[in-house]
Amino acid sequence: MSEYTVVYDPEGRLGVLPLDREPHMSLVKAVLAWPDTAELPPSDCEQIALQLTGHARAVASDVRRLCGELSTDSDMRILAKVVLGEADRRLSSPCRGTVRCVKQRARMVRALYERLDRLESDRPAASST
Repeated sequence: MSEYTVVYDPEGRLGVLPLDREPHMSLVKAVLAWPDTAELPPSDCEQIALQLTGHARAVASDVRRLCGELSTDSDMRILAKVVLGEADRRLSSPCRGTVRCVKQRARMVRALYERLDRLESDRPAASST
Protein backbone atom coordinates (compact mmCIF):
# COMPACT_ATOMS: atom_id res chain seq x y z
CA MET A 1 0.00 0.00 0.00
CA SER A 2 1.44 3.37 -0.99
CA GLU A 3 0.99 6.59 0.91
CA TYR A 4 0.60 10.00 -0.62
CA THR A 5 -0.32 13.49 0.44
CA VAL A 6 -2.84 15.64 -1.33
CA VAL A 7 -1.60 19.21 -1.61
CA TYR A 8 -4.22 21.96 -1.55
CA ASP A 9 -2.55 25.32 -2.14
CA PRO A 10 -4.97 27.66 -3.93
CA GLU A 11 -2.90 30.75 -3.03
CA GLY A 12 0.32 29.21 -4.36
CA ARG A 13 2.24 29.66 -1.12
CA LEU A 14 4.21 26.45 -1.54
CA GLY A 15 5.85 27.69 -4.71
CA VAL A 16 6.96 25.28 -7.39
CA LEU A 17 6.85 21.61 -6.41
CA PRO A 18 9.42 19.31 -8.02
CA LEU A 19 8.20 17.02 -10.78
CA ASP A 20 8.03 13.29 -10.20
CA ARG A 21 10.62 12.70 -12.90
CA GLU A 22 11.92 9.15 -12.42
CA PRO A 23 8.73 7.14 -12.94
CA HIS A 24 7.81 9.19 -15.99
CA MET A 25 11.25 8.92 -17.54
CA SER A 26 11.15 5.17 -16.91
CA LEU A 27 7.83 5.07 -18.76
CA VAL A 28 9.31 7.16 -21.60
CA LYS A 29 12.28 4.81 -21.86
CA ALA A 30 10.02 1.74 -21.92
CA VAL A 31 7.69 3.24 -24.53
CA LEU A 32 10.55 4.26 -26.82
CA ALA A 33 11.95 0.71 -26.60
CA TRP A 34 8.75 -0.74 -28.08
CA PRO A 35 9.07 -1.88 -31.68
CA ASP A 36 6.96 0.13 -34.13
CA THR A 37 5.04 -3.07 -34.84
CA ALA A 38 4.05 -3.53 -31.17
CA GLU A 39 0.40 -4.39 -30.70
CA LEU A 40 -1.19 -3.03 -27.56
CA PRO A 41 -4.88 -2.60 -26.82
CA PRO A 42 -6.03 0.88 -27.88
CA SER A 43 -7.34 1.56 -24.38
CA ASP A 44 -3.87 0.88 -22.90
CA CYS A 45 -2.26 3.20 -25.45
CA GLU A 46 -4.81 5.91 -24.66
CA GLN A 47 -4.14 5.67 -20.92
CA ILE A 48 -0.37 5.81 -21.38
CA ALA A 49 -0.71 8.73 -23.81
CA LEU A 50 -2.88 10.60 -21.31
CA GLN A 51 -0.34 9.99 -18.53
CA LEU A 52 2.48 11.29 -20.72
CA THR A 53 0.40 14.25 -21.90
CA GLY A 54 -0.33 15.38 -18.37
CA HIS A 55 3.29 15.11 -17.37
CA ALA A 56 4.48 16.84 -20.55
CA ARG A 57 2.21 19.78 -19.71
CA ALA A 58 3.70 20.00 -16.21
CA VAL A 59 7.26 19.94 -17.58
CA ALA A 60 6.30 22.50 -20.25
CA SER A 61 5.03 24.77 -17.48
CA ASP A 62 8.43 24.61 -15.76
CA VAL A 63 10.23 25.26 -19.06
CA ARG A 64 7.91 28.21 -19.70
CA ARG A 65 8.60 29.64 -16.21
CA LEU A 66 12.39 29.41 -16.64
CA CYS A 67 12.15 30.74 -20.18
CA GLY A 68 10.35 33.81 -18.86
CA GLU A 69 13.34 34.61 -16.66
CA LEU A 70 15.66 34.93 -19.67
CA SER A 71 16.26 38.05 -21.73
CA THR A 72 14.23 38.28 -24.92
CA ASP A 73 17.31 38.00 -27.15
CA SER A 74 18.75 34.96 -25.35
CA ASP A 75 19.55 31.95 -27.54
CA MET A 76 18.34 29.69 -24.71
CA ARG A 77 14.98 31.48 -24.71
CA ILE A 78 14.63 31.15 -28.48
CA LEU A 79 15.36 27.41 -28.34
CA ALA A 80 13.00 26.93 -25.41
CA LYS A 81 10.24 28.74 -27.31
CA VAL A 82 10.74 26.41 -30.29
CA VAL A 83 10.42 23.33 -28.06
CA LEU A 84 7.40 24.84 -26.27
CA GLY A 85 5.71 25.67 -29.57
CA GLU A 86 6.18 22.11 -30.77
CA ALA A 87 4.93 20.79 -27.43
CA ASP A 88 1.83 22.99 -27.57
CA ARG A 89 1.11 21.86 -31.12
CA ARG A 90 1.56 18.15 -30.40
CA LEU A 91 -0.16 18.13 -27.02
CA SER A 92 -3.21 19.92 -28.40
CA SER A 93 -3.90 17.04 -30.78
CA PRO A 94 -6.21 14.34 -29.41
CA CYS A 95 -4.73 11.16 -27.95
CA ARG A 96 -5.17 8.19 -30.22
CA GLY A 97 -5.07 4.60 -29.16
CA THR A 98 -1.94 3.82 -31.15
CA VAL A 99 1.66 2.99 -30.37
CA ARG A 100 2.71 5.82 -32.70
CA CYS A 101 0.78 8.38 -30.64
CA VAL A 102 2.25 7.09 -27.37
CA LYS A 103 5.77 7.24 -28.81
CA GLN A 104 5.23 10.83 -29.97
CA ARG A 105 4.13 11.82 -26.46
CA ALA A 106 7.15 10.03 -24.97
CA ARG A 107 9.51 11.88 -27.32
CA MET A 108 7.85 15.15 -26.33
CA VAL A 109 8.39 14.47 -22.61
CA ARG A 110 12.03 13.62 -23.31
CA ALA A 111 12.56 16.81 -25.37
CA LEU A 112 10.94 18.96 -22.69
CA TYR A 113 13.15 17.47 -19.98
CA GLU A 114 16.23 18.03 -22.14
CA ARG A 115 15.29 21.69 -22.52
CA LEU A 116 14.46 21.99 -18.80
CA ASP A 117 17.83 20.51 -17.87
CA ARG A 118 19.65 22.97 -20.13
CA LEU A 119 17.73 25.91 -18.71
CA GLU A 120 18.40 24.80 -15.15
CA SER A 121 22.11 24.15 -15.78
CA ASP A 122 22.58 27.63 -17.26
CA ARG A 123 20.46 29.33 -14.63
CA PRO A 124 23.19 30.01 -12.01
CA ALA A 125 25.49 31.45 -14.68
CA ALA A 126 22.70 33.65 -16.02
CA SER A 127 21.72 34.93 -12.56
CA SER A 128 25.29 35.81 -11.56
CA THR A 129 25.75 38.30 -14.42
